[in-house]
Amino acid sequence: MSAPPAKNINPLLAKYLAQLALHPLRTKALTTGTLCFVQEILGSKLAGVPIRAPKDSSPAVHALAAAGVDLKAFKMGLYGFLVSAPLSHYLVTQLQKAFAGKTSPAAKVSQILANNLLVAPIQTAAFLSSMAVINGATSLSEIIKTVKAGFFSVIRIQWVVSPASLIIAQNFIPVELWVPFFNMIQFVFGTYFNYRVKKLRLAALKKEKEKKEGDDKDSSSS
Repeated sequence: MSAPPAKNINPLLAKYLAQLALHPLRTKALTTGTLCFVQEILGSKLAGVPIRAPKDSSPAVHALAAAGVDLKAFKMGLYGFLVSAPLSHYLVTQLQKAFAGKTSPAAKVSQILANNLLVAPIQTAAFLSSMAVINGATSLSEIIKTVKAGFFSVIRIQWVVSPASLIIAQNFIPVELWVPFFNMIQFVFGTYFNYRVKKLRLAALKKEKEKKEGDDKDSSSS
């Protein structure tokens, strides 16, 4: 079954799709950059991560911190704008060109396999490399270590989420709405994983603090 044509599109969505058709890369970059920025803020808020500005910061920085916006949110926005969107645009465009007009079951399965075996690994490596830099990696060896440590954990999730979302898109989503659809999927899962990582980090810091306090008590009592 092929995806149905789009009907009764919201005027704002119609304008967005028009921009997507006229300026695909620019529109995708602005969209992904904005979503990555918001995703970082939401992840911090949901996880209860405190955002504090240095005491000597400007009033603008303090105001941003009060709203839950820190430097990492801007870095995530840049990652979405400069890395994620252009890479995804190129890879997905090539994938769609390769399977344009092919609606047989075999073609749909081949598209899913190509996405899992070619597109997903490249996107995962780019994501982990960028996260390593954003989180403070300063050498190639640190970046490679981060990619090796997280690659199979991330790719396993990609191999579940990507085929499921692609099957839905192939059968129920008009082709012109694929970009907003996949943006929504990535935003929801990206926010969830961001939240989970931050919660785990907070739990680890709490455990480390409690262990340190316990060691200090033992040292003072001995």
